[in-house]
Amino acid sequence: MIEVRSVNGRGLDLRFRMPDWIEGLEAETRKMFQSKLARGNITVNVKVQRGAESGGLAINDQVLQATLATMSKIEAAAKAAGVNLAPVTASDIASMRGVIDVSDANSTEDIPPLRAAVLDTLSDALEAFEIDRAREGADLGRVLSEQIERVEEFSIAAAKVVGDREAAARAGLERALARVMDVTEVQDEARLVQELALIAVKNDVTEELDRLSAHISAARALMSETGAVGRKFDFLMQEFNREANTLCSKSQSTELTAIGLDLKAVIDQMREQVQNIE
Repeated sequence: MIEVRSVNGRGLDLRFRMPDWIEGLEAETRKMFQSKLARGNITVNVKVQRGAESGGLAINDQVLQATLATMSKIEAAAKAAGVNLAPVTASDIASMRGVIDVSDANSTEDIPPLRAAVLDTLSDALEAFEIDRAREGADLGRVLSEQIERVEEFSIAAAKVVGDREAAARAGLERALARVMDVTEVQDEARLVQELALIAVKNDVTEELDRLSAHISAARALMSETGAVGRKFDFLMQEFNREANTLCSKSQSTELTAIGLDLKAVIDQMREQVQNIE
C-alpha cells in the first residue's frame, strides 16, 4: 500500500515511512520526489506485505521491546494530558523501522525486483499526486485572480476618495494658514508654510496607491509564470500588506480608512492562499 499526503509548507520537507529492509528504496524515492516537487510537507507511507512462503521474516525482539516501551510512555503522557490516541494494531507495530528483520539467505535475491516494483508503483502514485495538485492549482488560480481583482477595485475606490478630498484638504490648509497669520505674529512665514506643506505630504497616500498598482501588476505577472513562484508571492504579499497598513495610518478619513480595512482583509485572505502555491 502506498499513501502520499501533503500540507502547506514554505519549503520542501519529505518524510518517509517504508520498509528499511528494502535496500535503497528510500534514497531512490527521495530523488524521485525531489525531481518533481519544490514545496510542501510531503509524507509518503509505503507498506509491503510478504507471503508466508518467503520464510524470511523474523521479529527483532530488542527493537520490539524498545518500541513497545516507547509507545507505553507516549500513551501515558497522552492520557495524563487528556488526549485520546487511536488504537494501534499489530500491523502498525510491525511496519515500524527495525521491528521486522528479513533473513538475508531467503530475501537477497528477491529484494532488487521487489524494489523495482515498489518504485514503479511509487512513480504512478506521484503522477496521480501531481494531477491532483494541478487540479487544485487551477482552482487556487481562479481564487487568487478574483482576490487580485478585489484589491484593484479597492485601490481604485481609494484613489477616487483621495481625489475628491484633495481640493477640500488644500482649502482647509489655506484657511488654517490664514487664521494663524491673522491671530499670531509669525517670525518666519516661510517656515510656517514649510511646516504646513510637510503636514500635507505626511497625509498624502499617492505613493502608496501607486505602489499598490505596481504590486497588482506584479501579482498578475506571477500568475502567468510557470514553475515555482510561491516564495515570490510570499514576498509580494508582505509588500501588499505594508502599503495597506500605511494607507490606513495616513488616511485622515473615515471613508478611506474603511477602504483600507477592507483592503487588508482581502490581502490577509490572499496570504493564506499563497501558502498553497508551490
